[in-house]
Amino acid sequence: MNIWELIVAFLLGLVEGLTEFAPVSSTGHMIIVDDMLLHSKELFSEPVANTFKVVIQLGSILAVLLVFKDRFMNLLGLSRKVPVEAAPPEQAEPGTIPSASSLTPNHRLKLTHVLVGLIPAGVLGFLFEDYIDEYLFSVRTVIFGLIIGALLMIAADKLRPKTTTDTVDGMTYKQALGMGLFQCVGLWPGFSRSGSTISGGVLLGMGHRAASDFTFIMAVPVMLGASTLSMIKNWEYFTVDALPFFIVGFISAFIFALISIRFFLKLINRIKLIPFAIYRIILAILIYALYL
Repeated sequence: MNIWELIVAFLLGLVEGLTEFAPVSSTGHMIIVDDMLLHSKELFSEPVANTFKVVIQLGSILAVLLVFKDRFMNLLGLSRKVPVEAAPPEQAEPGTIPSASSLTPNHRLKLTHVLVGLIPAGVLGFLFEDYIDEYLFSVRTVIFGLIIGALLMIAADKLRPKTTTDTVDGMTYKQALGMGLFQCVGLWPGFSRSGSTISGGVLLGMGHRAASDFTFIMAVPVMLGASTLSMIKNWEYFTVDALPFFIVGFISAFIFALISIRFFLKLINRIKLIPFAIYRIILAILIYALYL
C-alpha cells in the first residue's frame, strides 16, 4: 500500500461524500473522477475496487445516521422526544427533534411512513437488480439519466403546486407512497435517488426541506440493505493489504458527507432544485465530451 493509493482512497471518499445525497448523481461524478482520472480498478483488482465503493457508501450512510440520529431514535421508539412542527424548517438544525411539542402522536413522522415509501423501490430493486447492474451502468445511460433527471427537477420547481407540507412531520401516507414511486426512477444510474425523490415530494405539495428530510431518512434502509448484501458477497476482499485503503475512504466519505448533508439541508429551501439541474446538464455535457 503506497501513498498514492491512500490519496486515491481519500479522493474517492471525498467525491462519494459530497455527491451521494446531493441531487447531482454520485455515479456521474465517479465516471469522471475514477474511470477517467484515478483508475482505481488498475491500482487494485476490479472486485477490490468495487468492494471499496461499497465501503465508502457506508461512510455516507453513517453521516446521515448522525445528522438524523434523534429522528431515527424517535422512529424506532428509542426516544420520547416528539418532533415540533412549528419551527420554520430553514431555522431548524438538520435532523434534530426538539423536546417541547404541541403535536399529537397522529401528527408526526412514523416508521410506517418510511415503510410505505420503501415498498415501491424495494420491490422493483429486488426484481431488477441484476438487470440494472448488467445493462444500465454505462456512460450513455448515465448521461441520459443526468439530463432527464435534470428536466424532472426543473419541472418540479416550475410546476409545483401550493406547498401543503412544510415539515416532514406533516406528510401524509399518500405523499410517502408517491415519493417512494419517484424513488424508483432513481434506480436508473445517473438519475440520482435524491434528485428524483425530492422532485416527487415537491410535486406532491411538500416543501423542499421537508421532501429532502424524508428522502434522506428513506435512503438509509435502502442503501444499508444493499451495502450489507454487497459486503457479504465480497467479504473475501476485505484483506489486510486492502484495509488501509478501505479505512481512509470510509473516513473521507463520512466527513465530507456530513458537511454536504448539513450544508444542503440549510440551503435547499432558498435555492430550490434548478441550480442543481443546471449543474447536472453541464456534467452530462462534460462526460459526453470527455468519454464519447
